[in-house]
Amino acid sequence: MYRLQDLVRLHRMKTSCREVAKLLGMSPNTERRYRDVIAEAGMLDGALDELPTLEELTRVVSAKIQERPVHWAPSSVARWQAAIEEMLEKGARPKAIYDKLRLNEAPFKGSLSAVKRMCKRLERAKGVSPEDVVIPVETQPGECAQVDFGYVGKLYDPVEGRLRKAWVFVLVLGYSRRMVARLVFDQRQETWLELHIEAFHELGGVPAVLVPDNLKAAVVRAAFCIDDEVWLNRSYRELARHYGFIVDPTPVNQPKKKGKVESAVKYIKRNFFKPRGPMDIDEARRELQRWVCEIANERIHGTTRRKPRVVFEDEEQRALRPLPPTRYELAVWKKATVHPDCHVNFANRLYSVPWQLVGQQVWLRATATTLVAYANNERVATHSRREPGVRTTDERHLPEQRAAWRHRSRGYWEQRAAQLGPDVAAYIQEVFEADDALSQLRAVQSIVSHLEGFPPERAAAACRRARYYANYSYQGIKNILKKALDLEPLPNERQPALGMLTNPRFARSIDELLAIHRRENHDAPN
Repeated sequence: MYRLQDLVRLHRMKTSCREVAKLLGMSPNTERRYRDVIAEAGMLDGALDELPTLEELTRVVSAKIQERPVHWAPSSVARWQAAIEEMLEKGARPKAIYDKLRLNEAPFKGSLSAVKRMCKRLERAKGVSPEDVVIPVETQPGECAQVDFGYVGKLYDPVEGRLRKAWVFVLVLGYSRRMVARLVFDQRQETWLELHIEAFHELGGVPAVLVPDNLKAAVVRAAFCIDDEVWLNRSYRELARHYGFIVDPTPVNQPKKKGKVESAVKYIKRNFFKPRGPMDIDEARRELQRWVCEIANERIHGTTRRKPRVVFEDEEQRALRPLPPTRYELAVWKKATVHPDCHVNFANRLYSVPWQLVGQQVWLRATATTLVAYANNERVATHSRREPGVRTTDERHLPEQRAAWRHRSRGYWEQRAAQLGPDVAAYIQEVFEADDALSQLRAVQSIVSHLEGFPPERAAAACRRARYYANYSYQGIKNILKKALDLEPLPNERQPALGMLTNPRFARSIDELLAIHRRENHDAPN
């Protein structure tokens, strides 16, 4: 109707009919139809400053001109409208509905476009629901920040010498829209936590609430409904406690709940990466930091109509929570199962825990220097992460009777044999050299472990007998000790006469007896 007001105004200005139709974007026939109705009502002539109101024009035109009904061609999928409406209510999209009908309905010959048109028609008929209304959330200074990762393509890694997938980490303050951005090659827990720490120290404070996405580095189990339970990643929970912020995860499949950071990620991808060519990661990080400081945080924001940096420095920075006295020591928590070898795996390295925990799950807390294992909320093992090798083992964590079997060097077992005496050490050396092609390590391990359970005298005697008969097997040593053959003399040893002691307790030599006799006679009175 506002165009009909212009029609009246133009005719009162004595504009030709063809020019009026052209200016109003009407066909000449349409212009003539409306002009005739308005002229019949006596509204076409008059002063320019006394145009008829929209209500008057609506009443006159509606009484004379009826709206032409829209004639829709019969839809090729009208027969399945009820089924389409039912699937649409369940949340299915047109392509999924089309595939379902095409597979399960034999006479279905409709097209995907026809299904899309039917879905649009049904949605228009349904109208807007309360859930479709977007409620803008206004936050106070220092109250909230949103964080997210965004994929930005591949960047060159000079360390590995190849192109790698890269992501941008973005933190946006909800009040000022002040932005912090970092480029990384992964989304691991350590990276996620370190980026938060860097962002807090760049801002000089901590927001009261952080709104992350449901990535595993932040949320282990997301809530799918309002009554469902959320499980935060244990590392992220510890970071939140140290810096004093609260985590408010985004609901599943609802990215609009963190629209500020979503828009910031799109803004960076569109305005920073699109105009630039290929870059390596170091160059991209320098350029991004400069762009964020000089462009993103200095622009007039489309919503606040103010510069984010100015709003942040004037109002929001002082509202942030202060940084703690000490910087957070990056710690990663991980649940691991204890392997049959009494070790757990963390970052492709093995660490021992008490053997009684084999098959159970323990919590691992790893920093840059240490790894601590917890079972039932009690610390059961502590290891240094700076030791060489891929396996760190504490002997106390292994079964006492089997701990030594992990040592595979000849020198270790020769050293243990030497502690039992020279006869045992000599025998073990001969066992090692008994076969020039076959390793005798397993036999030595069994022999030494068995001999350590006997007195050193018996162990030495058993080894002397085994050497005499050139018996270099574990079974041979075992039988000697079992049958007490070590207590019998060897054939080349002189056996004492029956009933005679090798060293009688009260025996005296003839010289000693004569000396006693002379002394007694010399002292006797004459």
